[in-house]
Amino acid sequence: MVCKTTRPDVALLVSTFERPKNLRRSLESIALQQRIQEGFEVVVTDDGSRDETADIVASFARSVDFPVRFTTHTHESFHLSRCRNEGVRASLAPYLLFLDGDCILPRDYVARHVARRQRGVVVAGTSCYLDRETSARITVSTVKSGECLLWIPAGERKRMAAKSLRAWVYSLLRHPTLPRLSGGNVALWREDYERVNGYDENFVGWGCEDRDLQLRLSRRGVRFVPSMSWTLTHHLWHPPHATFVRNSTGTDNLHYMQRKGRLTRCRNGLHKRSLDDCDVRVIGARAHGARGEAMLKGRFTRCVRRPEVEILFHPGSETFSGQADCNLLLVMDPEPPPTRLVRKAHLVVCPDPRRLETTAPRFGLDRFDDALNAIW
Repeated sequence: MVCKTTRPDVALLVSTFERPKNLRRSLESIALQQRIQEGFEVVVTDDGSRDETADIVASFARSVDFPVRFTTHTHESFHLSRCRNEGVRASLAPYLLFLDGDCILPRDYVARHVARRQRGVVVAGTSCYLDRETSARITVSTVKSGECLLWIPAGERKRMAAKSLRAWVYSLLRHPTLPRLSGGNVALWREDYERVNGYDENFVGWGCEDRDLQLRLSRRGVRFVPSMSWTLTHHLWHPPHATFVRNSTGTDNLHYMQRKGRLTRCRNGLHKRSLDDCDVRVIGARAHGARGEAMLKGRFTRCVRRPEVEILFHPGSETFSGQADCNLLLVMDPEPPPTRLVRKAHLVVCPDPRRLETTAPRFGLDRFDDALNAIW
C-alpha cells in the first residue's frame, strides 16, 4: 500500500471535458496500475465540465490509496493547454505522464514508463483507437478483468505495428519533430517541461499545441523516443470536437504555430511572462541618441548574455548575433535596410511598411509596442 502523504515519483495528468462515462472507465484502469516504489499521483485536469465530472473524481479519490487532485476553470471554448499547465502546477512529482481522459491503460503502463525513463528523453506515445461499437462494450467490469484490452481491431493492430517501426527510425535519426507528440500519451521530466514554460495557452481550439511543445523542446536538445512497441493506451470512441480540423489546415492555431520568431520559453505558459520578464538584448540604440531612447522608453536595459529577443536599430554598423529566438529589426530612417538584415528579421518596424518586401510581419514606427506584443 502507498500512503497518500508519500511524495509521489510520477504524476498522471488526465485531461477531460464532459465525458464522465469515459473518464470513469479511464480512472478505473489507473486504479488497477501496478504500484511503483515511490508511488504516483493523479491530477484530473478539467476544461470546465458542467456535469458530474467533479463528483466522479471526488468519489474516485476516496476509493484509492494514492493522491488525487482536481483542477478546473470556467469553460470558454477548448483550452487543453491551460488544462495541462494547471495540472502540472497542482502536481508534485518530478516525472509527468500526460493522458487523455478517454484512454484505458494496461496495468503495467506506469511501471513500464518508470523502468524506461531517461534524462533528456521525451517519450512519444500513441493510442489504439477503438471504434464506436467496441467502445460501447467496454464497462468497468471489463476494464477490471482486462478483457477489453484484447478487443483491438485487426486493422488497428497492423496500423500500430507500422507506426511503431516508422517511429523508431525517426528516433534513431534524431528527427526534431518525429515521432510526433500526442498529448494524450506523453511522458517527460518536469525539469524539461519547465525549461520551455510548458504548453502555450495561446492555442485555443483543437490542434497544434503538442507540435508546438515538441518544436520548443527540440531546441533544448531533448531526444524523442516512441513507446508504442512496449506500451499503448486504448482510446475510447467519441465524436470529434466542434473545432476539429484534420491536420489543422487553415486554422488560427496552425497559423500561430508556423509563425517565425517563436520563443522557446513561451510567454503564456506554465508561468505568465511579460516581455520585461524575457531576456531582451538591444543592439545599436546608442547611435540614435534621444530618438532611440524615446522608442525604448527606458525598457530592456539589463545586460543579457543569451537573449531570447534581439532588437536591432538601423541604420548602424551592427547585425543580429544569431543567438536569439526572435529578431526584431527597427528601421529608423526612410531608406530601406540591406536585404541581408531583412532576411534575418522575424518582425520589422519601419517608417513605411509598404515599401519593404518581406514575409515577416511589418509595423510602422508608431506601432513599435504592437510589434513587441506580437512576440510570443
